[in-house]
Amino acid sequence: MSDAVLRLEGVARHYVQGQGTLEVFSDLSLAIRPGELVALVGPSGAGKSSLLHMAGLLESPSSGKIYINGAAASQLPDYERTRLRRELIGFVYQAHHLLPEFSALENVIIPLRIAGRGHQEARAEAVRLLTEVGLAARLEHRPSQLSGGEQQRVAVARALANRPRLLLADEPTGNLDPRTAQGVFDLLLGLVRAEGTAALIATHNQELAAKMDRALVLHEGRLVEEQFTTSPAT
Repeated sequence: MSDAVLRLEGVARHYVQGQGTLEVFSDLSLAIRPGELVALVGPSGAGKSSLLHMAGLLESPSSGKIYINGAAASQLPDYERTRLRRELIGFVYQAHHLLPEFSALENVIIPLRIAGRGHQEARAEAVRLLTEVGLAARLEHRPSQLSGGEQQRVAVARALANRPRLLLADEPTGNLDPRTAQGVFDLLLGLVRAEGTAALIATHNQELAAKMDRALVLHEGRLVEEQFTTSPAT
């Protein structure tokens, strides 16, 4: 599957604990193509966040290989991994992780400026993205002046600012009430589809998972694909 944006081959993760070893998962393989949304589901502690961190090159696997946009990435030096994250990967977390001293607009401008965009270009793109997520009237508001749903919309805009090839989201609606969660998810779904981005989204919400192209269940260290014939209850 050479056109996969994200490909994992035989990936394992374990930690040394005292005299023993804690195995989180082993021999995991997956591939996600452009424009494909894949849900990652499983109980708390199953290793979903660890898998996302490895896919995003924030952690190295204990063994196995990770390819991003066709490039073998898991064993690259830190500066090359940082470059790939900056150029190709966007992150959305359950906690918004917005910079509290900056406005919504500035929070989205920052990754654009880090990527080398000029100030006027970065500002125009940030305004466009925040308008797309329904926050045209809230550009100058700081995170403390925004609702939880609005903060997560800013986080989505920021994650997509540099048009990443791969979007990784860790429980992006987990802190929101059901109605707001649905709105944020629909927004995320639409933007990812429009950009042709590959997305791996960890969620406990099976109703949301059923709306994606496929769902992978991480259970007892293994990935199993689950088919939803109808949208199950949350």
